[in-house]
Amino acid sequence: MTRPAVILCSVLALLTGCASGRRSALLLERPAVGPIEESPAVGVKRAGWTLSPTPQTLTQEGVEVFVSHASPEFLNKFYRNRAIFGAYATGNPFYAENLVFYVKIANRGTERIRINPADFVLLDDRGSQYDPLTVDYITALAESRAPVASATRGVLSEARPGYFGLSVPVGKMLGGGSPHQGRYALITQSSIQAGYLYPGVVHDGIVAFWNPSGQAKELRLLIANIKFKFNAMDEPQDAMEFTFPFAVGAP
Repeated sequence: MTRPAVILCSVLALLTGCASGRRSALLLERPAVGPIEESPAVGVKRAGWTLSPTPQTLTQEGVEVFVSHASPEFLNKFYRNRAIFGAYATGNPFYAENLVFYVKIANRGTERIRINPADFVLLDDRGSQYDPLTVDYITALAESRAPVASATRGVLSEARPGYFGLSVPVGKMLGGGSPHQGRYALITQSSIQAGYLYPGVVHDGIVAFWNPSGQAKELRLLIANIKFKFNAMDEPQDAMEFTFPFAVGAP
């Protein structure tokens, strides 16, 4: 093998290494806070979730929270809406390992509130609790499943003659040419955002979790730690928590 060929192979191995069996450190973390013996059953692919009742609405202190289980059928239709997502409207960006909810929060009171989706929690009757997944987790899962052949083909299709033989578009591979850019854009645009909601504001979005154990019979979604009654120092004096119980039907 010539020296240019060796260099090319080394670059390809480096840049496509994520598809060679190695997984992102994010995906090696325990997927839930709970009994360690439950961990192998968490995040496993499931044909479908049947949750009831759905949708649900609760109101406290002038704040109205609407929650609905976002089924794969709902998500496919939602993410194909070009009026919302434009060129990125290509379908559901989540995986079978993800349990997804649509949440809408309406501040119908007279004072501002502050929300932080990172404080939302999903609980199951197996003794585990789940934090919302970030876009980094979803894209790490996508990258772990990208086949080496596809990545290599993509590089070679962009190769051009160069001084050492083939000129590899390294900048494109490391930059905005990622095949997961569309998935990242969809999730970023649709996820519920942290921050203040002033009186009259309605904010909605998607919240996703790892699949609970397939043996779970009951789930509780907590829209937690919604802060309000801010003082002159911008410190919240109180917080609300909305609890949405779901019974799990057979898959």
